[in-house]
Amino acid sequence: MELTEKIRRFENFHILLWLIKDTCWMLEVKWLGALMVAPTLLMALIIVFKSRHTPEVLINLAILFWITANGFWMLMEFFFANAYKDFSAIPFALGFLCVGVFYYRSYSSKKN
Repeated sequence: MELTEKIRRFENFHILLWLIKDTCWMLEVKWLGALMVAPTLLMALIIVFKSRHTPEVLINLAILFWITANGFWMLMEFFFANAYKDFSAIPFALGFLCVGVFYYRSYSSKKN
């Protein structure tokens, strides 16, 4: 099986975990939503690791930062009355940075 096919299988399962986590957030099923943060982050981390030798690692890293920010925000809403949710801006910004570097590299390689 080709590397991209292997990664695709992890990505598809990751989407399922992500949907469960976000559905729990929407329905305010606090403890299940909180529990779903760990496997969703773990799967994102596995995808980053598996794609580490590809240009897509930056996009996958951005997704990891997005899930981190998203999970932190959800936990702040659920258990801390939004007290620290603004700190989720840090991983969101890191995700934007990763995407920016990805597109910069893509543009630079096509230009040369």
